[in-house]
Amino acid sequence: MTNEMLNIKVIIGSTRKGRFSEKPAAWIFEEVKKREGVNAELLDLRDYPMPFFDEPMSPAMIQEPYEHEVVKRWTGKIAEADGFIIVTPEYNHGYPAVLKNAFDYVYKEWGRKPVTYVAYGSAGGARSVEQLRQVAVELQMAPLRNAIHMPGEKVFPVIMGHADAGELFAGLAKPAGILIEELLSWARTLKESRNQ
Repeated sequence: MTNEMLNIKVIIGSTRKGRFSEKPAAWIFEEVKKREGVNAELLDLRDYPMPFFDEPMSPAMIQEPYEHEVVKRWTGKIAEADGFIIVTPEYNHGYPAVLKNAFDYVYKEWGRKPVTYVAYGSAGGARSVEQLRQVAVELQMAPLRNAIHMPGEKVFPVIMGHADAGELFAGLAKPAGILIEELLSWARTLKESRNQ
């Protein structure tokens, strides 16, 4: 096994005002940072305001460097990662358009890297995650089976200020530990494979 540091990116998949996603993103980011041999970074899509994808060439076939400066920065962050945790709400039975756009601007930089999810909302964000797993497969990623699902009845009181986010996350400590261990195991294995 390699002793190289693993580079794990936690991606905040919502950009709307008043979003809840930065709370679980900050929580899971801190949990990842506790692990030895891991360099964790929080990526906020607000910091990467990419236009909606309208390029003449698919990133799967592009031969030249990306032209848009924000896309270059975003692609660079994805390229340096060994694994991802996507934090996503569920909007109308799916995930946010801004998150799909962030996936669509990149192709080869996602490939052969594990991804898992922290989701919330109706049905615990499960429908959002299920759709994201399909996208990950198309991008030749390795979507993990385990994910953190926070049901609406637990999240909405926190959003409304009637409950404490810390209590919500404390109850998820054990599944988060399992999730992170699985992600890091896959990240090590796939990093070795990419380095061969």
